[in-house]
Amino acid sequence: MTDLTASHVQSTDVVPARSRFPLHIVVFLAPALAIYTLFSIYPLVDTIRLSLYAGDETGARSFVGLQNFYTLLTDPNWSGQFWNAFTNNLIFFAIHMVVQNGIGLGLAMLLSLPRLTGGSVYRTLIFLPTMLSVVIIGFIWQLMLNPLWGIAPSLLKAVGLGSLFGPWLGQESTALLTVSLISVWQFVGIPMMLIYAALLNIPDDLLDAATVDGAGPFSVFWFVRLPLILPTLGVVSILTFVANFNAFDLIYAIKGALAGPNFSTDILGTFFYRTFFGFQLQVGSPTMGAAVATAMLVIILIGVLIYLFGVQRRLQRHTF
Repeated sequence: MTDLTASHVQSTDVVPARSRFPLHIVVFLAPALAIYTLFSIYPLVDTIRLSLYAGDETGARSFVGLQNFYTLLTDPNWSGQFWNAFTNNLIFFAIHMVVQNGIGLGLAMLLSLPRLTGGSVYRTLIFLPTMLSVVIIGFIWQLMLNPLWGIAPSLLKAVGLGSLFGPWLGQESTALLTVSLISVWQFVGIPMMLIYAALLNIPDDLLDAATVDGAGPFSVFWFVRLPLILPTLGVVSILTFVANFNAFDLIYAIKGALAGPNFSTDILGTFFYRTFFGFQLQVGSPTMGAAVATAMLVIILIGVLIYLFGVQRRLQRHTF
């Protein structure tokens, strides 16, 4: 009986302890979560809520549901400006996608050459405009491209291309392209550094094996390096999309809130600014501004979802 009792006591003592909730994780995450909720989640939710209301002349607001979005998309007083800004934003994004990321890829390939001397200096100089203030960038380029006292006309004349110069920032046909290329010049260092880091992570054994098999530099890039950096190119593309559809500061610094001439450089960011805060003769409307901001959020979410479910899955098939 004694042995049975002792074994019974031991079996009852060896009871798996209940797993305690890791309170230390909550302690460490709580400050960051509180700050993120206060400054990101709450403004986002409140903006969506505000977009469902409309205000009258007295300032009183009433719930109207999706009426603001219907007005934004169909009312002649709003739809023309919205679709113009959306179209310009697509052009703005396409220029960055092709020119900025293309140049970034080429620069990253050149900087990754093993025999290149002074690569760190080149990387610093190319990345330097990214760290400069947008106001400074806009002011400098306005001075450079000014037809009266800018240095661009004299520089083009010095190389025999003076006839090509024109008031690019003052013409509707060239203003958006000019501002886009200024933005490309400023931010080309970001895709360059991301792609450069991905190229450095490629094992040398794969490159040496391709070279031994007789592959030339172009074949090594096309069949070895490019497939291995496709995930990074996908990340660069989605970052470019999100950044360009949130763009505002550079166009505001160069062309102002009216995004002239004749709204030819107007994008969703500047359109939202005028709608929410008002500008000159346009009276601000917080409810319609919130509707524009919510529409921008929906556009960005659609683009991100297309990338996640349509592009990223295909890219993962090429990774190993």
